[in-house]
Amino acid sequence: MTETITGRVEDPDAARESGRQKISWARQHMPILASLREEFRGERPLEGETVGMAMHVEAKTAVLTETLAEAGAEVAITGCNPLSTHDDVSVALDAHPSITSYAERGVDDDEYYEAMEAVIAHEPTITVDDGGDLVFRIHEEHPELIEGIVGGCEETTTGVHRLRAMAEDGALEYPMFAVNDTPMKRLFDNVHGTGEAALSNISMTTNLSFAGKTVVVAGYGYCGRGVAKKAAGQNANVVVTEVDPRRALEAHMEGYEVLPMAEAAAEGDIFVTTTGNRDVITQEHFRRMDDGVVLSNAGHFDVEINLDQLDDMAEAREEVRDGVEAFELPDGRRINVLAEGRLVNLASPIAMGHPVEVMDQSFGIQAVCARELVANTDPYEAGVHDVPDELDREVAEVKLDAEGIEVDELSDAQRDYMDSWDHGT
Repeated sequence: MTETITGRVEDPDAARESGRQKISWARQHMPILASLREEFRGERPLEGETVGMAMHVEAKTAVLTETLAEAGAEVAITGCNPLSTHDDVSVALDAHPSITSYAERGVDDDEYYEAMEAVIAHEPTITVDDGGDLVFRIHEEHPELIEGIVGGCEETTTGVHRLRAMAEDGALEYPMFAVNDTPMKRLFDNVHGTGEAALSNISMTTNLSFAGKTVVVAGYGYCGRGVAKKAAGQNANVVVTEVDPRRALEAHMEGYEVLPMAEAAAEGDIFVTTTGNRDVITQEHFRRMDDGVVLSNAGHFDVEINLDQLDDMAEAREEVRDGVEAFELPDGRRINVLAEGRLVNLASPIAMGHPVEVMDQSFGIQAVCARELVANTDPYEAGVHDVPDELDREVAEVKLDAEGIEVDELSDAQRDYMDSWDHGT
């Protein structure tokens, strides 16, 4: 089995102290998980379960991980992106008696999958994934473990897309909750989390302003809407590219210019991809770009910007700032790529991920879904399942209570009216 993170850092005591400080700060601003943790301590709903996790291992994720451990689970965790792990947080998690962490920043592909294999070696009964790599690895390499898995949760758009494709092919052999698709995730994490985190990390990495610049947002799903909205709020001119006619029309009706990427490439100063697809920006577009443009990805995998084609076109490449690599083309133009084309809000050297309060909501959904999988196994057959609405509402109610916000309740007459079909003019 791969050695845990603690044995691979130079000063584990200092790393542990630093990691605990980050986790403590996040805990203070995550009231949903605090409420669930108090419930879980008493009820121990995951007693006897082993949770295998492949996530972005930073402070907010650590609060979720420790919450699952408080629920009685043994937890093994690794990263879902080679550049998103905070090693000090990983060491702090590894010190927990019920948690084993293999996550390390900067690993190569072989090391990335070795760590995932180490998590799988714990024989998880529940999987919690971001991007789908853990689920697919189990199905492809360890099908003998599937019978013992009660189910899993998938955090992000890309992972849900992959799982649905897998289910359509009849290849998904245990139930998975599409956490990404529930309102408490899409309406807050995808819009506000991705929007704020992507732009703040672009700004901090480059030390550039958005005001007066043209920001090209590729994709107008929930993440793209958030990026476009936040960029416009910082006085940028926003251009949206899309392949879906309804989303393109929605962007148009929101006041954004909508163009094909081939045209947007000649106008943009800063590009943010949010599609979850590959080859969104390619050599065709690099040829049209101005000197000094900034390219970033807020999708999941590093395939949205075709860096192999850019590398083939470039005469030279160099790191011009921490987290910024400039590709110099034969005509002298420079194209700057952030975070090696990986998630800019998590993979850039100074990235902190989504805001704490936003992730509290998403991770609250993850926690109640894990509880649901153990408590109610019968309703869930192999395949992708929507998060039950009552769980989504539960998390929303906890958040409102923590914010001191009260809402109205339907009267009996109103409820009867809404449930009836025979009320006419």
